Amino acid sequence: MKLLILGGTAWLGHEVARQAVDRGHDVTCLARGESGSTPEGASLIQSDRDKDEGLEPVATLQWDAVLDVSRQPGQVKRAVRDLRTARYYLFVSSGNAYASQGPLGQDEDAPLLPPLESDVMETMESYGQAKVACEQAVIEGFGSENCMIARVGLIGGPGDIFGRTGYWPLRFANPSVAKGTVLIPNAPALPTQVIDVRDLAAWLVHSCEKQLSGVYNAMGETQTFEEHIAAARAAARHEGQVVTADAEWLHSHGVGEWAGPKSLPLWLSNPVWHGMNARSNKRAKDAGLALRPLEETLNATLKWEEEAGIDRPRRAGLTNEEEVELLTELVSIKH
Repeated sequence: MKLLILGGTAWLGHEVARQAVDRGHDVTCLARGESGSTPEGASLIQSDRDKDEGLEPVATLQWDAVLDVSRQPGQVKRAVRDLRTARYYLFVSSGNAYASQGPLGQDEDAPLLPPLESDVMETMESYGQAKVACEQAVIEGFGSENCMIARVGLIGGPGDIFGRTGYWPLRFANPSVAKGTVLIPNAPALPTQVIDVRDLAAWLVHSCEKQLSGVYNAMGETQTFEEHIAAARAAARHEGQVVTADAEWLHSHGVGEWAGPKSLPLWLSNPVWHGMNARSNKRAKDAGLALRPLEETLNATLKWEEEAGIDRPRRAGLTNEEEVELLTELVSIKH
């Protein structure tokens, strides 16, 4: 298969390119080349997709499949325009495209946000609308029978520079206090849903090979936060104490949710967001998506985190100093 990846140097695109090369495909990546390198065996064409002529180097070639991970509607519209001779187009969208993130168990037929009218997504606040606009451009340009839309959930595994899936196994493996005590939010029933980047990439390559059409929720299995924490502790072989804090107390002490500085990753206290991590993935699994156990993902993520450096600046979680301060006050209150 002659596969064109629009991207291929960042986390997911790089993993797709690596696996496609390993499966014997002829892989070309078109990217600015600023996010990293392409895997060995893949070709890189450096170009800027924000320019109207950005796809000229690949537009006259014949592609069996094109895989696109863009979030910018203008980039996708130009790709659809310039790559019409490709046999197949796979667009990697997002669960953020859905209009509501509250209800549990929604499938691919749930209502979407209105598409972004602009060709340029200026801020992440319009990320979902931008992905909807990208989806529509692909379907209109290639026809529903010659393209696939993969709405992806939270991606985890080795290489997670965002820290959302690496924080918990790393924290349990490297507690901030000598006794091994770790602080977690009191949210045992909160849904969590993580797909391993390696499983996602394997299925995307498979979908290009089979030229699967349709819309799919490419997401992991939904598990409770309690189950996720248990898997993280098992991966880290943690035997220390776990101390819980309620949402009101955490918010009053400036602790954030989901990601970002001074946060507890994956935690979402408002039920209006709980459905984001509890979407149906049945259609994708029926179409060949294979998912490894969560503990295996967290094991590999922990190993990657430790190799990358446990003291490096992080994009999610509490610093040791922040957790010690919170634990000191919380434990004294509870005692």
